[in-house]
Amino acid sequence: MASMEEDFPRGGTEKKTTDSKKVKAHEVDNLFETRETVVTKKRKTVQQDGKQKTKQRKEERGDLKLNTETNVEILHLRNLKIGTLMLGCVKEVSDFEAVVGFPSGLVGYLPIFNICDSYTSILKDNVDSEDSLKEVVPLPQLLTPGMLIRCVVSSLDSFKEGQTSLKVSINPKGVNKVLSSGSLKPGMTLSGCVESVEDHGFLVDIGISGTKAFLPKQSTSSKKDLNVGQYMTVLIEEVKNDGRVVRLSQDPQALGKACAETQQGWTLDTLLPGLLIQARIKKVTPHGLILTYLSSFTGMVDFLHLDEDKASTYNTGDEVLARVLYVEPSTRHVGLSLRWHLLPPGGAVLDEVSSERVGEVVQCCKMSALHHHSGALMKMPDGTTVFVHKNLTKEAKEEFNPNSLLSQPELTLRIIDYSPMERMHMGTLRRSTVNTELYRYQDVKVGQIVEGTVMDLQKQGAYVRITNHIKGLIPRNHLADVVLKNPEKIFTSGLRVKCRVLSVDAQQKKLCLTRKKALVESTLPLFLSYADAKVGRVSHGFIVCVKDFGCIVRFYEDVKGLVPKAELSTEYVGNPEELFFVGQVVKAKVLDCDEEKKMLRLSFRAVTEGDVKEEKTAKFDFVVGKTVEVKVCRKVLDGLEVSILPEEVPAFIPTVHLSDHVTNCLSLWMVLEEGDTISNLMCLSKTKKRGITLTKKPLLKACLEDDSGPKNFSELQVGMQMVGWVKNIMPYGVFIDFPYELFGLAPKAAMSDQFVTDTSVVFDIGQTVVAKVTNLDEEKNRFLVSLRVSELISSEEESQARLIQGLKEKKAIFEMMTCRGESDVLQQLSAVSLGNKLKVTVGDSREDGSVTLTSDQLSEATVLVSKYHTEGVNVSPGCKLTAVVLHVDISKSEVHVSLLPKLTGTLRKKLEKDSKLTATVQYTDKEFAVVSLADTGHLTIIPTRTHINDILNSKKLLVGSCLNVTVKENSCEELGGLPLVECQKQNATGGTQKPEQSKFKSTGLGEVMTVTIKKVKPMDVVVTLPSGTAGSIHVSQIEESPVVGSFPTSTLKVGSKVEARVIGAQTVHGHKFLPISHPSFKVCLPELTLLPSKLNEADKKTVDKLNYKPGDEVTCFASKFDKESQCLEVHVKPNVMGTVELLAMITKASQAKHPQTLFKLGQTASAKVVGLGNTKPFRLSLSLTGTYKMEQGVITMAKVWKIVPHMGLFLQLPFGNSGLASLTDLSDEFTDNPLEPYKLGQLVRCYVIGEENENFNISLRPSRLYKDHNQNLTDPDIQSISDIKEGQIIRGYLMSVTDLGIFVRLSRTISGRVLFQNASKYFVNDQKTFSEHIPANALLTAKVLSVNSKNEHVNLSLLPKDTGKPDLLPESLELPLHLKKEPIEEYVAKATKRKRVNSESQQEDDAKNGQTIKKKKEGPVKSTEKKKTKKRKPKTEDNDSGVEVFFREEEVTPLTDQVKVNLEAKEPERLQMAFGFSWGSTLCSLTPFAAVDDTRDSSEDEQEVTSKPMKKSRKELKQEQQNVEQQLSKLEAELMDTSVRPDSTVAFERLLLSSPDSSLLWLQYMAFHLQATQIEQARAVGERALKTISFREEREKLNVWVAMLNLENMYGTQESLQKVFERAIQFCEPLPVYQQLADIYAKSDKIKEAENLYKSMVKRFKQEKAVYLSYGNFLLRQRQSDAANALLQRALQSLSNKEHVDLIAKFARLEFQYGNAEKAKSMFEKVLSTYPKRTDLWSVFIDLMVKHGSQKEVRELFDRVIHLSVSVKKIKFFFKRYLEYEKKNGTPETIQAVKQKALEYVESKGAEAAS
Repeated sequence: MASMEEDFPRGGTEKKTTDSKKVKAHEVDNLFETRETVVTKKRKTVQQDGKQKTKQRKEERGDLKLNTETNVEILHLRNLKIGTLMLGCVKEVSDFEAVVGFPSGLVGYLPIFNICDSYTSILKDNVDSEDSLKEVVPLPQLLTPGMLIRCVVSSLDSFKEGQTSLKVSINPKGVNKVLSSGSLKPGMTLSGCVESVEDHGFLVDIGISGTKAFLPKQSTSSKKDLNVGQYMTVLIEEVKNDGRVVRLSQDPQALGKACAETQQGWTLDTLLPGLLIQARIKKVTPHGLILTYLSSFTGMVDFLHLDEDKASTYNTGDEVLARVLYVEPSTRHVGLSLRWHLLPPGGAVLDEVSSERVGEVVQCCKMSALHHHSGALMKMPDGTTVFVHKNLTKEAKEEFNPNSLLSQPELTLRIIDYSPMERMHMGTLRRSTVNTELYRYQDVKVGQIVEGTVMDLQKQGAYVRITNHIKGLIPRNHLADVVLKNPEKIFTSGLRVKCRVLSVDAQQKKLCLTRKKALVESTLPLFLSYADAKVGRVSHGFIVCVKDFGCIVRFYEDVKGLVPKAELSTEYVGNPEELFFVGQVVKAKVLDCDEEKKMLRLSFRAVTEGDVKEEKTAKFDFVVGKTVEVKVCRKVLDGLEVSILPEEVPAFIPTVHLSDHVTNCLSLWMVLEEGDTISNLMCLSKTKKRGITLTKKPLLKACLEDDSGPKNFSELQVGMQMVGWVKNIMPYGVFIDFPYELFGLAPKAAMSDQFVTDTSVVFDIGQTVVAKVTNLDEEKNRFLVSLRVSELISSEEESQARLIQGLKEKKAIFEMMTCRGESDVLQQLSAVSLGNKLKVTVGDSREDGSVTLTSDQLSEATVLVSKYHTEGVNVSPGCKLTAVVLHVDISKSEVHVSLLPKLTGTLRKKLEKDSKLTATVQYTDKEFAVVSLADTGHLTIIPTRTHINDILNSKKLLVGSCLNVTVKENSCEELGGLPLVECQKQNATGGTQKPEQSKFKSTGLGEVMTVTIKKVKPMDVVVTLPSGTAGSIHVSQIEESPVVGSFPTSTLKVGSKVEARVIGAQTVHGHKFLPISHPSFKVCLPELTLLPSKLNEADKKTVDKLNYKPGDEVTCFASKFDKESQCLEVHVKPNVMGTVELLAMITKASQAKHPQTLFKLGQTASAKVVGLGNTKPFRLSLSLTGTYKMEQGVITMAKVWKIVPHMGLFLQLPFGNSGLASLTDLSDEFTDNPLEPYKLGQLVRCYVIGEENENFNISLRPSRLYKDHNQNLTDPDIQSISDIKEGQIIRGYLMSVTDLGIFVRLSRTISGRVLFQNASKYFVNDQKTFSEHIPANALLTAKVLSVNSKNEHVNLSLLPKDTGKPDLLPESLELPLHLKKEPIEEYVAKATKRKRVNSESQQEDDAKNGQTIKKKKEGPVKSTEKKKTKKRKPKTEDNDSGVEVFFREEEVTPLTDQVKVNLEAKEPERLQMAFGFSWGSTLCSLTPFAAVDDTRDSSEDEQEVTSKPMKKSRKELKQEQQNVEQQLSKLEAELMDTSVRPDSTVAFERLLLSSPDSSLLWLQYMAFHLQATQIEQARAVGERALKTISFREEREKLNVWVAMLNLENMYGTQESLQKVFERAIQFCEPLPVYQQLADIYAKSDKIKEAENLYKSMVKRFKQEKAVYLSYGNFLLRQRQSDAANALLQRALQSLSNKEHVDLIAKFARLEFQYGNAEKAKSMFEKVLSTYPKRTDLWSVFIDLMVKHGSQKEVRELFDRVIHLSVSVKKIKFFFKRYLEYEKKNGTPETIQAVKQKALEYVESKGAEAAS
């Protein structure tokens, strides 16, 4: 802290002070957990010591000191003390506390009980009594984020971690305690809280005893009511009675300008934060400013609170405006701010309190300034300033080194907070904080595995620190899988634990964890939301509740589900609590899930092992043949349970699938241990029961890599050769298992070339075999195979590769055992191998003739020599001999040797390649044999089986037998340097690496030869050449012109001989033959042809030229369909491939569902060339539909790739083209929403109209797609302007509405215009009216008025009289009609025409007019004769034209209304109301009435037309007059009949004129509009009703309000309903409106809204019994009996005592009806025990018991009633009821018993009267 010096409080000159050195600080900065060190100089003179002592003496004299500042620092937490006053900004507000930001980035907490005394007392009252009259206003309504508040430090609590919790208070008694009544002056600004609310203002608590502060309502800033406890900053306007009465103001402008002045008497003791002061700069320092203010006080402004724009312009003596930030009363230390956002016009509320960048890591930050005692200012790349506190520039235990910071040009920081007081981000440079992945609670994901350290163990659980900034709680029942009785013994402070996150509440900073092992280590999918809980999925959860009906299981977040009792177990569960406990981890399967209702139904019983495995393997992308790496998890009897890396997906390796060699399988299983890693495994199958099965069989892996085998039964072909393994052995044969879950049977006769007597000794389970398909049963999907070697194609390379692979596996087993075993015997055995010579000593002999030997080199192992290998050798015990090693058996720790001199004494001779020798068998095993090569001294190994299916050679290879071999390699590396030989009897024909290549060189190009069919495949045929070499015939080289749909290769049979010609060669990988020893081995196979045209060619070496052009027709053969590219791969020739896209191979949309089934492998197809490729092999783009380019008239398939509402469909066409189908080209019959049937990605059949701007115009009209389509089209295709005729009725889609008119799209190229006067019969000023009421792409019916072929202009009319359709604009807009004024001369001419004799031409005109009128009659428009008569009546010349026009307007309006009604009657009903409104029972079944029969109108029209040319007789005129009078009488009678419901707006309006106050009529009018789905018109009618009905008719108006509420509830939004409700309670009695809305909510199943409304009703109408009854009725209907009981208790406290009895009785009655009958009886009994003479209650009780009780209970109740001490008259009434009950429900005996009781009662009363 800065040193304090003496100064005079008043007057005098300023004393010059000497800067003193900074003393070492001994206080700990608890916020950053480090001490501040002071750098001292090495030299220290005596003079400095003297100054130090002088300074100490000056500090001791502190009685007359002021607060002169000499050093500028930021505000540190260590400088704070209880009582420090600070200005803060509210950052966050929760229910019980507020987070406040202070200067320098400090953060404090404001508890709810530190607001003010009045608010605290309300809190206490509510805690003590639940029914307190004063409601508690939540803290978020008192404080808002951004609000500046004056605080005082109330506590500084330290934690174990060394951190300090800062708590503050805004209680005015603590903030303003330095003030007194006498120190109050007008113009002062203080902080206060509302103490009470009065009629004309508020009493404000300003914390000064003896002073009453009053704030008038008109002086508040918001002009609204304030709540008790509301914080505010106020201005003192007037002080009365020496400060005992103060009048306050909250005027924002006055507060903003209020500065603290000297005359107000401010002192250092009374100075408050938040004051605005005028100051002068006393000193400018590198770390800030020192200011003087109020004449003699001194304060400091640190560098964080300088105005950034003026930081470099401050000079000594400048005057500035500053805000007081904090005041330390004990040291008189004052901090000020010059930040613009804290000064006028601001300073009341800050708009930025948080930042979204908190937690962000920012790189490339540069240091702009370093303040050694405070911290560093950093500049981020975007220019934003960040402050890093001094203690956060280093690690926690490191020393502060400013030089290292300044030496780094760029730094990486993390933003940790945002300080609203400085409007600056706070950061840290600590590497531990910057590098942490979890800094905010938002970074933690539900279900994530985290590790932490136990901090403390509390009652609710263990608190764990995940990082320095994130803490979590492990609930007590989640500490372990079982409930721990003494968890404190395990969970000690500092224990590291591994947990899984159950839930995260980032806003509340709450983290819930679990340490249950089953949940932490679960590999099942996690249910993080209800969307994850798909039906059939299985996951781990934990039980949270056990009930009689089942268990409730919770997963993650709030995902919960119910396991019904029937789904708990496969057996019956009587009491679930005996089997399950809360906290138990279980596996549950989803039976049903409703995401919207958040309901989940689960099952324990349905969970199977297969389900669990399926869930675990679901995340793995399983593909047969996929290569994986695994880790061994567990060894079981039949295999290894492994985990696929890195996905950790469980899988299984059967023991028999570890090798092709049966003997190696068991050895590998024994040597492998848990944790071992196995690579190069291949996915074989995936089943629900077993999961994923893997294999390591080399032959099987090579077959899967080749991917040429069948994948389903349909791909199987007779003669096909496949690799499989023995699945099961039966007496009649063996079952062979193949990849892709194919199973075949090898009958007993087909197992071997020799006769098999016992099938169990031929093969082993799991043994690898090669099988050939011999028979297919397509009906039963079964097939037979043969294992005979003579029928199989094999090579010597397969035998050699199998030998090398087996020896490699044995070597690997040996190495693993040696590495793991540290015994001496393993070390000794690893030192010897085949062919090594040993010095041995003969030991004992065994019964089988073998002799044991001893050797110093193998002291721990057993050395054996067989009887055969001792022939001619002295084997007396003790003899020392030389032996040669034949075999090392590591499993038995035995070494087999030979003592034969020809093996031990012969020197090894050099072998020559391809030399033929005689080999002697020296040792045999099940898979391998050791032979000696003549007299060369060499030993080597050969396989016992020349073929993998062979079962005979192992019996013939006896020790001592000889066989001829050929040396292939002198020293084979794979055999450990031993020679590689080949048995000569196999008739081998080649070498090892290049046999086929060398043989092919002898085969010339173009040579014709006879070949033998070896193997038939769909795409090629493998043949054997005369030289023994394999060759290939492509499918295209078999037939000249194959039939489309045929399979050319199927015509060839295996074994047949054909003549072929060599046309080339192809190089193929030979991994199928040598997968282990030679993985890169390649074979060159000759390519041949069988085509006669090629066989007969003179030039043997002719090569096909690849000369294709678009449009050429070629024959191709289907290969495979690629799902990713959606293309079909085809073969054209051996060196020509083809690709057919999906759109070019189908002609129907249904074919796209399974395109792979359209063509089978090898099937012939005819295609056309679309384009050429430049890749190798040569590739063509083909089409199978016959279309190879897009041109006019082509019909093709297309895909929808974009839907544009105002244009149409953008389509993806074949061959990379695109097109547009206009709205008018989608159908032959236009619809209202033409784009609705189409979706993105949908395939459609289309017709190409033409090309325009590199895009094609497309049509989807059936008339274009199908030639035989009906030509009578509703909307024909308009191709040119000549197709449109004047007067034609035509339909089109709305294009746009502009100033020029309405434009209608008639076709793709032609549009028409509608002038506004021809668009509607209404006069429209603004064109926007049409845009608002005509939807986009609306289907319009128009009449062609004119056609201009030259300009291609089409004028249209949309008027109803032209189209016969309704008007475009609704009548509810109340627009004026177009006026049609006819000149007077026209009337005169018409009147004269009637008197003139009709000429011939006039008769024709009249005939035309008659036809026109008849057409009008036939159309939908009808009008009454009465209205026509009225319209034509004023036709004299004296009529004034103005009057005439007015009269016509009056008459035309109802005419159009009538037309509209008739039109609506003709149209189909758009909405049928399935329910009625609650405003009238008769409105529930409203249906539109049929139009009035107006046959009389048509007859009169005809009569009028025909009357013009003919003169009528007097009798006819009289008859006409009578008919007219009858019709008028009938019409008047209908109008007078009130029972007839109106069917038009005109009729309603007429009735409303006579009965404007009838709510029923208004409601019928509203219902009339609703049936036509005219919601806005119904609202308008309701509003008119509210304005029209007289204010005296309250009930009628209430009916309309209820109807409006119903309307908004069904058709409006919650906001519109709320607005209507608020208006209704203003104009009506509030209680009925509340009750009606509650009923509406309840009837529409809006339970939550109804309950909230009832709660507010109970608060507002506490004294109304009806409110409690209706609320209770609602609760009991919802089966909330407990809530209804609580409501009753509350009602009894609120209502008067005289209403209690009636209330309880009615509640009991409701309980009888909807609740618990026993509870209702107890309520009645309790009331009647208090009021036994209330016979009305007894009567009600009896009625309810008769309805709900048993006969026994009713009789007992009657017996009690007749013995009451009440009047005889009342007892007589009950006897009467008793007797009636028995007559109805009893027997003659019970009736007689009642009569007897009545007689006894009369006698007892008579006796009482006599006495």
